[in-house]
Parts: sequence; C-alpha cells; structure tokens
Amino acid sequence: MKYQIVPVTPFQQNCTLLWCSDTNKAAVIDPGGDLERIVAAIDKQGVEVEQVLLTHAHIDHAGASRMLADQLGVPLVGPHKADQFWLDQLPQQAQMFGLALSQAFTPDRYLEDGEQICVGNQTLKVLHTPGHTPGHVVFYNAGAGLAFVGDVLFAGSIGRTDFPMSNHGDLIASITGKLWPLGADTEFVPGHGPNSTFGQERSSNPFVADAVLGG
Repeated sequence: MKYQIVPVTPFQQNCTLLWCSDTNKAAVIDPGGDLERIVAAIDKQGVEVEQVLLTHAHIDHAGASRMLADQLGVPLVGPHKADQFWLDQLPQQAQMFGLALSQAFTPDRYLEDGEQICVGNQTLKVLHTPGHTPGHVVFYNAGAGLAFVGDVLFAGSIGRTDFPMSNHGDLIASITGKLWPLGADTEFVPGHGPNSTFGQERSSNPFVADAVLGG
C-alpha cells in the first residue's frame, strides 16, 4: 500500500490519498477541503479512486467529502452512524470556523467496528474508536503495519474531548483498547501533524504513555 498526505484547510488536516500499488485502485480519507489540491494529487499519481472514507464528521475532515465523492462518482463511506449529528451540523461548523460552506449529508454507508474495506488488493480493518467524537473510526492495514487514526491520537498528544458528545474516558479506552493491541511497531497517520508509532506514544506521550496510565 502506498499513500500521500495532502494537507487541507487552515487546520492543516492530513487528508490521505492511499492506493494499492498492484491495481492502482485508491481511496481518499478525510477530504476536509481544498478540493483542487486533492484532485491534483489524484491526477499526479494516476490512480483510480473508488471510494471516499471518513474517520469522523468534523468540518476539517468531512467538509469537502460529499463534493469529492459526487465529482468522482464514488461512494462516501463512514464514519460510524453515531457521528450523523455532526454531519447534520456541517453548515454550522463551516460558519463557526470561517470555512467554505459545506452541506449536511448522510453517507452512502456507515461503518461498524470490525468491518473490512478493500482498496484494490489491500484490506483496511475498521475500528470504532469513540471519544473525540462518538462515531469516530480508525482504518488499519495489517500488511503495511499502518493505521489512519484521524483525531484519536497524535504525536505527543491526543484528541480533544471538549466538544459536544466527546468523552475523555472513552477516548483513553479507544487508544489503549483498540490501538495499542495493534503493536508497538505500527506506524500511524494522525489527522494533524507528523506520523509516529504506537510504541513511541506508549513511551513518551504525556497523556497516554504507559508510565502515565500505569500500564
């Protein structure tokens, strides 16, 4: 599996174009905005996008997703149905943060914990990881040892839990119960900032390191 990070929106959200090198089939994760930049990356790589995937429904991750899916004629998949209330509020989110107007929508399909998504010959396992939002999901490719974690975990930090229906306890449980078991060597692409590994975060993250949580 190959991927390219395309930073979008004033929040520099890590939209990801990922593809199977055997088939050139691709998916876009979290196209929050700057549609022309995402399309340029697709064209440059010469891949065939078959679906748009969402980790969660905050504006910087989901803002341009319906537009991209419609433009490419592909399904918009995810997140978990518990985030529909955030999708319904996309216009208000856009107004609040001064971003391009985004219409409310319902995805073509919600995702559930344990599902698998195929991108060419590659498989992404879906992990439901509530806390930052109630319907947040993570995508994990075991073959590459790579996870796309949205705003659950960052290099040196964790997702915010001061939003409506966020829950700090749920977030910590998602990190320790869903992400850590994937292995210390697993690399992750966060929603913002640089990549890291779960092992590095268990060692030094001031919020969820083993020494902090008593693990």
